[in-house]
Amino acid sequence: MMDSRSERKHQAILDAATSVFLDKGYAGTSMDDIARLAGVSKQTVYKHFADKEKLFAEIVLATTDRIDAMVDLVADIPAEADTLDESLTRLARQFLAALTQPQVIQLRRLIIANADAFPELGAAWYEQGFERVLATLATTFQRLTDLGLLKTDDPLLAAHHFSGLLLWIPVNRAMFHGGPQHTDADLDHYATAGIRAFLAAYH
Repeated sequence: MMDSRSERKHQAILDAATSVFLDKGYAGTSMDDIARLAGVSKQTVYKHFADKEKLFAEIVLATTDRIDAMVDLVADIPAEADTLDESLTRLARQFLAALTQPQVIQLRRLIIANADAFPELGAAWYEQGFERVLATLATTFQRLTDLGLLKTDDPLLAAHHFSGLLLWIPVNRAMFHGGPQHTDADLDHYATAGIRAFLAAYH
């Protein structure tokens, strides 16, 4: 177990590594860069992490913890017919805000860029992150279907459709342009239009 000083150094290394990997990519990052930004020696970095690959894996998988709030959000859609449109639109807007943040887009690009070199890491990030949200969304859509508020033969496919309707435009534009291209007004529009299309198919 690490003492508090060691824990602080460990966190400083993780924070520095996240910043450098996102800025320079995996291949362009050296342990020297990370040590310099963390304010520790290279030996200290190696004491905490055996190599660059293990450090990269830890910073990638650490980000899946942030998905917990999104999972809770998705699980809590109220089962009320009169407010279903409003509840789904509010969820859609929060969904868009969370998944189009600049650092999330950067991380997504970084993981995709290294998917050939680290396929298991990419798969783990997807499964522990976005796939967990989709599974929770599918469970929620099944609950709403059982209550007669939605009509879904395949709740998981409906969850994919829900996500695709919202994320296709802003995420693809951001991926190809190197960063977010949308405004808050754009996200409002994508949320409203996406839920209108979703409910036309599943309501």
